[in-house]
Amino acid sequence: MLNFLLACIHLDPVAIVKAGGYLGIALLIFAESGLFIGIFLPGDSLLFAAGLLSASGFLNVAPLAFVVVVSAILGDSVGYWFGATVGDAVFERKDSRFFKQEYLGRTERFYKKYGARAIVLARFVPIVRTVAPILAGVGSMRYTRFVIYNALGGLVWGAGMLVLGYSLGSILPGSEAYILPLSLLIIVISFLPIIINLSCGKKAI
Repeated sequence: MLNFLLACIHLDPVAIVKAGGYLGIALLIFAESGLFIGIFLPGDSLLFAAGLLSASGFLNVAPLAFVVVVSAILGDSVGYWFGATVGDAVFERKDSRFFKQEYLGRTERFYKKYGARAIVLARFVPIVRTVAPILAGVGSMRYTRFVIYNALGGLVWGAGMLVLGYSLGSILPGSEAYILPLSLLIIVISFLPIIINLSCGKKAI
């Protein structure tokens, strides 16, 4: 348990997978999907690293995919419930270590651009991934509509990232030795939409 907590503090996806196993991965994916405290957790790189390690036999990818998808869907549902319950208080919340009004603004712009599809697409954008379901609850999106996009996003992102890591691990011999650089590459790629968005915003100004 101590090793798992230390791995989380250092945001080391490989150490998190090895120390936490199925339960640890499930908890982090749940937290990152709809809790403000999970906003900086390494969801993309965590799933990618888990897929790579599964290819080497450390975890079984089939039950892991099930656990991840369910955790992602439940996390988003809790985020939606929080937004629907707290409502406008979310917009009045003061900046803190885990929350900034900037996150709401960024996610609102994401919604305006993609509509309900934002629930699915947000899965692939750090920070927005965490705030999107909360904002859906605040905006009173019908839950029956939300849950469809929520389930689709959880399946495509959760299983997709695992399969990507697993496939690369199966094709590339000794891929465990490259987990850290590959995970860092995934982190950089996942933040590209935010960097591009910010760059476009500055140009518009």
